[in-house]
Amino acid sequence: MDLGIRNRRALVCASTRGLGYACAQALAREGCAVLINGHDRGRLDAAVDSLRATGAQVDGVLADLNQHEERSRLLEAAGEIDILVNNNAGPPPGNYQKWQTDDWYQALESNMLGAIALIQGLVPGMCQRKFGRVVNITSAMVKSPRAPMGLSTAARSGLTAYCKGLSQEVVADNVTINNLLPERFNTDRQRYMAQRMMQASGITMEEAMRQIADTICAKRLGDPAEFGDTCAFLCSHQAGFMSGQNIQLDGGSYPGLI
Repeated sequence: MDLGIRNRRALVCASTRGLGYACAQALAREGCAVLINGHDRGRLDAAVDSLRATGAQVDGVLADLNQHEERSRLLEAAGEIDILVNNNAGPPPGNYQKWQTDDWYQALESNMLGAIALIQGLVPGMCQRKFGRVVNITSAMVKSPRAPMGLSTAARSGLTAYCKGLSQEVVADNVTINNLLPERFNTDRQRYMAQRMMQASGITMEEAMRQIADTICAKRLGDPAEFGDTCAFLCSHQAGFMSGQNIQLDGGSYPGLI
C-alpha cells in the first residue's frame, strides 16, 4: 500500500533507538524526509547513518527535549514539518510517598509540556498547508494506570487530554492528532525494567525477560518494527479521517471494553 506521504517532512523526537527509531525508519522507508533527534552525539550520528541506508533524506539535531532552549533550537532547525512524532523517555517507577515537587515538574516537562511546545510550534503551519499528522507516543498506562508509574501516567494523561481537545479544532484542516500506547516492546526500556527485576528478585536476565513477556496475552514482547509501521499508517493519506484516538499496541492485554 502506498501511504501517500512520499517527500513529506517528518520530525521524530527521541529517535536514535527504540520505538522512536522504529517510527523514523518506517517513515524513511515510505519516502519521507526525516529529521531525527537525540541528546547523545554518537548515537545520533549512528542513527542518521543507519536510516540513510533506506535511501531517504535523513538529518539529525542534537537537542535535549527537556530543555526549553534546546527545544526552540530543534523547532528552528525543523522548519516546515508535515509529520510530528512526539516521544521522550519517561521517569522511572517509584513510590508515591517519595515523589517530591521537583519529580512532578520534571515528569511534566518530559512527558507533557515538551510535546505541547512542539505541537504549538508546528501545528499552525500544518493547518495553513492543509496537511498534518501528529502522533504522540504515550503509554498503555494512560488507560490502565498503575501506582508505581504514577509520574509518567499523570503527565502523559495530561498530554492526551490536551490533544483530544485540539484534535477537534484542527481536523477540518486535514491535521490529525493520535496517540500510540505501547506495552512491553523489545527495547532498551524493557531491558532496563528487567535489570531492576534481576536486582530485586535475584533472577537472571533471561528469566526476567520471560516474566515480562508472560504479562502480555500474546506471550511475547512487541517488535519495534510493528510499532513503527503502525505509526507510519497513522501518518498516511488513508488515515485522514482518524483523529483524537488512543491506539493500543499491547498484544491484546488491555482488559477493558472501551
